[in-house]
Amino acid sequence: MAKIQQIWQRWIPGLLEKTVKRGETVESGAEVTKAALEFAIALGVLGGVPSAPVVAAGLSFVSIGRKGLGLLHEKTSQEFNVEEWVAIAFPFAYIQSFDALVQRNDWLQQKIGAGISGQGVRQQFEQLGELQLNESLADEVLKDFPVSTLGQALNNQLSNYLQNAGIEHHIASIITGWVAWSTFQDVESLLLYEPESVRQALSFKISAAREIRLNEKYASIEFYLKEQISPNPSNPLLLERWKVIDEEFLFPHIYVSLEAHLLDSSGKLQKEVDLVNLENWAKEHLTSPDKNNQVMFIQAGPGRGKSVFCRMFANWVREHLHPIWTPILIRLRDIDTFEANIENTLRAAVRENFASSNHWLSDRNIRYFFILDGFDELRFEGRTSKGIESFLKQIGSYQVGCKHRFLITGRESALQGMEHFIPTNLERVEIALMSDRLQEQWLSNWGKVVGQDKSEAFGKFLIANTCPSRVQELAREPLLLYLLGAMHRDNKLDIEMFKDSSGAQAKILIYQTTLNWVLTKQRPKDLNTTITEFDTEDLRLILMEAGLCITQSGREWTSIKTIESRLQGDKAIEKMLSEAQQRLGENPLRNALAAFYLRPAKASEKAEGAVEFIHKSFGEFLCAQRLIKSFEKWIRVDPESRREAFWITDKQLSEEIYDLLSYGGLTTEIVDYLIALIDANKQIRLDRLFKRLEEFYLDWNQGKFINESPKNLPLAQMQKLQKQGLLLGLREVDIFTGLNVMILLLKLHRYAQTQDELKDNIVFYPCGKKDSDNFDRQRLLRIIGYSTSVTVSTFSETVGHFLSGANFSDANLFGANLSGAHLFGANLFGTNLSGANLSGTNLSGTDLSGANLSGANLSGANLSGTNFSGTNLSGANLSGAHLEPANLSGANLSGANLSGAHLLNITWDEHTNWDNVRLLDKARNVSESLLSQLNSTAHPSPPKDTPPSA
Repeated sequence: MAKIQQIWQRWIPGLLEKTVKRGETVESGAEVTKAALEFAIALGVLGGVPSAPVVAAGLSFVSIGRKGLGLLHEKTSQEFNVEEWVAIAFPFAYIQSFDALVQRNDWLQQKIGAGISGQGVRQQFEQLGELQLNESLADEVLKDFPVSTLGQALNNQLSNYLQNAGIEHHIASIITGWVAWSTFQDVESLLLYEPESVRQALSFKISAAREIRLNEKYASIEFYLKEQISPNPSNPLLLERWKVIDEEFLFPHIYVSLEAHLLDSSGKLQKEVDLVNLENWAKEHLTSPDKNNQVMFIQAGPGRGKSVFCRMFANWVREHLHPIWTPILIRLRDIDTFEANIENTLRAAVRENFASSNHWLSDRNIRYFFILDGFDELRFEGRTSKGIESFLKQIGSYQVGCKHRFLITGRESALQGMEHFIPTNLERVEIALMSDRLQEQWLSNWGKVVGQDKSEAFGKFLIANTCPSRVQELAREPLLLYLLGAMHRDNKLDIEMFKDSSGAQAKILIYQTTLNWVLTKQRPKDLNTTITEFDTEDLRLILMEAGLCITQSGREWTSIKTIESRLQGDKAIEKMLSEAQQRLGENPLRNALAAFYLRPAKASEKAEGAVEFIHKSFGEFLCAQRLIKSFEKWIRVDPESRREAFWITDKQLSEEIYDLLSYGGLTTEIVDYLIALIDANKQIRLDRLFKRLEEFYLDWNQGKFINESPKNLPLAQMQKLQKQGLLLGLREVDIFTGLNVMILLLKLHRYAQTQDELKDNIVFYPCGKKDSDNFDRQRLLRIIGYSTSVTVSTFSETVGHFLSGANFSDANLFGANLSGAHLFGANLFGTNLSGANLSGTNLSGTDLSGANLSGANLSGANLSGTNFSGTNLSGANLSGAHLEPANLSGANLSGANLSGAHLLNITWDEHTNWDNVRLLDKARNVSESLLSQLNSTAHPSPPKDTPPSA
């Protein structure tokens, strides 16, 4: 048995002196960090020898260890001594492991880059040299170094060293755990240079250690990072997620770091604050101890770069911060169920060995950084759990006092109607449109993959006077910039096609041209037909059906089996599928779907095969096209009929409406595409479409379809969806179908009001027009109440965004939940909204004159420019509401809560009732004239904790 220090003193000094004399202190790429060199000297491994720093600066620690072992074999004629081999190999391998970690970890370099000074450092490590090794202890080291006596001793010394550098104990524990685990890799490097006799003597023990190492949680994490986070996975199928549509290059080749607007707690832009670099903002938040309790939320519309940022930033964390932070990237649409315990939800989402334990998140040696991409996708998944509000609250609560961190991305609409559920520890930013500078950076990257001449030509195209302004605006979005660049490269971009196009129409033209481009890219039409057995138009129909299936699923993929089932009703397609299968001897639909920009989903998701859009926008666009196809069929009349009889009967129409619209809810993007497609297709008779949809709406509201027997459409559709894996209940199917039809009616109404020839013929009253036969002032209230059987906020979340400009005059909405709805410009004249929940609602510019809002919750609502003339606001909660400017002439504000309300430039008169208004002293921007008037009355504001008098 010998002390480690004695072994070092016997062999290391001679090694160092010999190395210096031979001039062997230069090794390519072997420059060590100051921290690792200092740690080695402090350990005593390189101590007491003046030339030690010189040698270590020019050689890696593995090289020093290798030379030390060589000297051991050279100077001794004794038989192989395992204790001496371990005493030299493992400390050097351990220091090398630490050095490699420091070199790749930016945070660690900043913390200990300057090193540590002081007499006490060297003395703290002297106890390691006193450690005695015998054959048994050496065997322990060889078999499982991290838990061995030597491994624990080295961990303790490194932990002390790190804490002296100002690193917290729990982070030092993370570092030592990873350093000890990766030491074995460097030991194996040393073993490669050993004689055969030594390798044989150690082979059994080393093999056992290798097996233990491969089964470690660290190995599982490293495998996950390599395959799921790195852009260089060993599995070529996993590389697909890094590919840009059908290109040879990857996202990192053209990626530029975007900019973002800082948002306040209510989601509004922080005024007079400069844009921030998105990656720098995320880095600062992740590494700042002051932000440990904060959840990062990045919002943006489709195609603005959220998902690509998530992938790029996760890889940056892997390269520069791991293992201080270990990135975990989760696409929220891939989560099957949401548990009451968020740790169980995360474990199910990760699906890796390191997450299989119930205690994986409490492991003191690992700290995770969860990147949750696609929060808006949870609007679909939330109906099978406690809802997206619950999930967001879970994350906010879990983050407080938790060592892990969370970053979430989603569309802005994901948080609409959730103002009161948003955690207070949510820090929000919104991705900004690309500036000229960022666009130039992108063009520079583009030139590296397509050629500088083509990149320069595209850049000139974008700034040319002939380039339509709509195209220039869309080129500020990363996805559309790439699509435009690719089409320009391939000579598929025609300026004339954008003439007189609106923004939405221009985007549709880009998507349509992209579809044509991809279907025929490097693939002549006849060859395309040979491969897929379908012509281009057939493929378009299949694509539309795939877009509908994917949109209905709430995810970005769907099974080929589901698409096949939807195509079964199309006899022409069915015939082609059958004939193609006979010729090809395999599934022709799978062949067809593999021929364009759909990519295969993970094999583990669907055994029968699945397809996935490269971007959600394509699915929404194709879904809109599929709906337009049905609209054209619904308005077609039978030319042989004496009367104007529709080709599709009312019964068939109802069945098709349930088939198409019985899922979650139409997104704003799909509806915008629909309106743009309608605007571009003047052949669609909107008056006919509106009439048929309105008749369905009225029948649905009366419960005609859900009460129908023997053929119950909601029941039949529920069973159909469940076969496709969409577990919707009977109520959900019926409710979402009716709400989606209502959305279409609202949008057709708004569009018609901009068209002189339509505005008198297409007018939608949710409760019917007053004094008409179908007027029912409680109709909308019943719809809202019916919707609450799914969740209390289903109506507001599904339809709320589409209510602007709607006509609710004289409707009874007593106690209705319209939280977060967009009601700006709506006609609410004479509407009863007493006790209604209007928190966070946008009512700017709305006519509420004569309306009853007594006891209504208007906290945080946008009421700027609203007309409250003669409105009853008694007892209403106006805390935090924005009233600047608003007309309060003749309004009744008795007992209203004005805490935090913004009252700049409001107008009132002698008929305005301010009796017993509450917490006016807490309101903002209260004018001196109002304060003077109220102070002169006999009704001062009561103290904060005193309830208003009856």
